[in-house]
Amino acid sequence: MKYELYYWPEIQGRGEYVRLALEEAGAAYVDVARGARGTAAMMKMMDANGTPPFAPPFLKAGKLVIGQTANILLYIGARHGLAPKTEAGKLWVHQLQLTITDFVLEIHDTHHPLGPSLYYEDQKPVAKKRTADFWTERVPKYLGYFEQLLENKGGAYVTGRKLTYVDLSLFQIVDGLRYAFPGRMKAFEADIPGLVGLHERIAARPNIKAYLASERRIPFNEQGIFRCYRELDG
Repeated sequence: MKYELYYWPEIQGRGEYVRLALEEAGAAYVDVARGARGTAAMMKMMDANGTPPFAPPFLKAGKLVIGQTANILLYIGARHGLAPKTEAGKLWVHQLQLTITDFVLEIHDTHHPLGPSLYYEDQKPVAKKRTADFWTERVPKYLGYFEQLLENKGGAYVTGRKLTYVDLSLFQIVDGLRYAFPGRMKAFEADIPGLVGLHERIAARPNIKAYLASERRIPFNEQGIFRCYRELDG
């Protein structure tokens, strides 16, 4: 079965967490909206009757259409060895992914604290205040939590010795924060050596290394979640 991933073709965004899992698993998939008339096909699926997804990303797997990043990863993880086999383990990893989802929203809101309907230039003063609080209060809280999990487990990955999709998502968080806030992140990384090491291990995995070097990996840009604005970088 070849999966069909539906997400905006110009950005990594929330779809990137799904791409990383599919790439690590070596799963056959097509990034539909990056092809000819793919965006139109994506919009048509959201307008369909029945149980249409609210917004991308969503994944078509046979007759199933699964929306929401964490929900998609719950499905992929169970089928491609990227999640624990026990019910308790699956729910724990899903819970961690939902926590990452909360953090991703807070990252987005550093540059759009008043909402996505306004341009960044229309909310710069508030964005500066939001970003300062984000780095003082929120980054230490979220990344400190995952850093502690790594330390407690004592393994190479968040749940211990076995990779899960949460580890791939944390790679993307570190990678994205390095792009968006290079100065702030460089200063903060001394506090999260475990996550820095995790990022290096993920980047060196054969399938991920090949993906990062390929055209399938959309470069970071100022249209996605992670945006580099010099005035927000301290």
